[in-house]
Amino acid sequence: MKSPDPCFLLILIAVSSCSGIYLPGLAPVSFCENGSKRDAAECHTKIQLFVNRLDSLESVLPYEYDAFDFCKDKIERRPSENLGQVLFGERIETSPYKFLFKAEQTCMKVCTKSYNTSDKEDKLKLDFLKRGMELNYQHQWIVDNMPVTWCYVVEGNQKICNPGFPIGCLVNQEGKPKDACVISAEFNKKNTYYLFNHVDITITYHSGDELAGIGARLVAATLEPKSVKHSDDENKSCEGPPMEIPAEFSSNLNVTYSYSVKFNQNFEIRWASRWDYILVSMPHSSIQWFSIMNSLVIVLFLSGMVAMIILRTLHKDIARYNQINQTDWVKIPPAANCTYEDAQEDYGWKQVHGDVFRSPKMGMLLSVLLGQGTQIFTMTFITLFLACLGFLSPANRGALMTCAVVLWVLLGTFAGYVSARLYKTFGGEKWKTNVLLTAFLCPGIVFVDFFLMNLILWVEGSSAAVPFGTLVVILALWFGISVPLTFVGAYFGFKKTGIEPPVRTNQIPRQIPQQTFFTKPLPGIIMGGILPFGCIFIQLFFILNSIWSHQMYYMFGFLFLVFIILVITCSETTVLLCYFHLCAEDYHWWWRSFLTSSFTAVYLFAYTVHYFFSKLQIVGAASTILYFGYTMIMVLIFFIFTGTIGFFACFWFVNKIYSVLKVD
Repeated sequence: MKSPDPCFLLILIAVSSCSGIYLPGLAPVSFCENGSKRDAAECHTKIQLFVNRLDSLESVLPYEYDAFDFCKDKIERRPSENLGQVLFGERIETSPYKFLFKAEQTCMKVCTKSYNTSDKEDKLKLDFLKRGMELNYQHQWIVDNMPVTWCYVVEGNQKICNPGFPIGCLVNQEGKPKDACVISAEFNKKNTYYLFNHVDITITYHSGDELAGIGARLVAATLEPKSVKHSDDENKSCEGPPMEIPAEFSSNLNVTYSYSVKFNQNFEIRWASRWDYILVSMPHSSIQWFSIMNSLVIVLFLSGMVAMIILRTLHKDIARYNQINQTDWVKIPPAANCTYEDAQEDYGWKQVHGDVFRSPKMGMLLSVLLGQGTQIFTMTFITLFLACLGFLSPANRGALMTCAVVLWVLLGTFAGYVSARLYKTFGGEKWKTNVLLTAFLCPGIVFVDFFLMNLILWVEGSSAAVPFGTLVVILALWFGISVPLTFVGAYFGFKKTGIEPPVRTNQIPRQIPQQTFFTKPLPGIIMGGILPFGCIFIQLFFILNSIWSHQMYYMFGFLFLVFIILVITCSETTVLLCYFHLCAEDYHWWWRSFLTSSFTAVYLFAYTVHYFFSKLQIVGAASTILYFGYTMIMVLIFFIFTGTIGFFACFWFVNKIYSVLKVD
């Protein structure tokens, strides 16, 4: 039995309090048989099948449906797409596959494509189709905003439902069938392509309540791809030898596409849970719930231990130090077993109180990164919270990316305020440079990387290439909304006084004593990212699967928990290492606190490299460049995000411990 999502109870309360109200974009559609007396506005008789881009596990380059010369709709229409769908490269359009509700059809011919191999254009189309079969490109079909899935049984009698099906397959020169060719023993000719030109579609519906005025609702759409060589005569059964395309083809070729459709009634599946069979049975998503919860419990336990050690040790340190300051050392009894030299040696963090708040080097850059990190942190928290409530589910296509982009734009005030306030605390005076860098540095790096990747997609003719108009919209959001809001936040940040340190800073810097290997900056920074990475790498696998293996990510409840654990772990790890360095009388904690937790991003990059070589089958220079280009954007954002968490945790900790000391 599947364990409930951590947000289930919260969603249940929200749903029960607003009965009859559906999440945005997720309202059900009712269907009726042709000839029904129901109002057409309330009950649809026609079922429209939409087609989306085609993607592959062996290539990062998705392509539009029309790129492969399949059958087209006579009146091609595109439903409106949100910003997230455009950025993810979704290109949804109508298809020639149309049928009426509960009207079963058998072997309906859609169209016939003819290829003259002596014609250069036809040869290019056929070669592109064969290349798509080599790289195992997958159809992505949609019915009633629900993916049409291909369900099959694998080893262990496990049923897998894949939200997509291949356009065909290849048996190589050694006679080894590749990928989908293993589904039939008829696919046995060497160096031959087998095109899936026929599909058996099954629509499952939940009957409505005529007395309540509710029509039937679609709860599942599955298909079985077949390769059929249609003869010239009327073949009503679509049975026969497979549609073979030899690697070396010299004569003309005719390819006929067809489909059959049938309807099944199901009273058990409810419309609200119709995605369950897809999400639970997808490949690589049989989640080990116990493993995830066990990891979270371990991280929570370690974090609690770190917090307890720090609090107990600090409590003794502060109590003893204040007692020493208020007591004449000569009058301390021998039984106390404490000397002033011991206090200085064992509790060296107190000795650097006159230098610990000395302004850091490159304070301008640090303040800019922290401003952007605050913006990213707030955006991530709100986005995950909304996703946890179900507003950004896979059924609401593109909503996750749209929400993230809009929130980032609207939260520019946070970045400007935090950056300006910290820069003023550091004693900076070049406020114009600070504001400009906050508004343009990190977003500019991300945009340049994204633009270069988009150029590669455009050159390759991929559907993932963002149109010029969308790029203009992104720039307008950036320059027209985010930048002005950043300036507004910076204005209020500079009007505020800098954050006053609890102790005075000496004019002459204190000399830092010789450090041991473990108290040097680099070893501490390297060790600091291990524990935070340990609490995210399980979820990271599924996130990378959703991005590069085209799986649907829906575990937002667990992701939100991991987000909270990551924040706690980054904070306590940074505070603990900061305390050790202060005890070693090394007061350069500003940059070290940022880099300690942000080093988690280095482990993230190492994991993405491992994932690329061990899990993916990507081939081609363009796909490799795109993978690492987009990965660098993700790593940069994660670097700033985790570094900001560690810095503010350490900033609060240092201010707290030195504010309770009684310094003369």
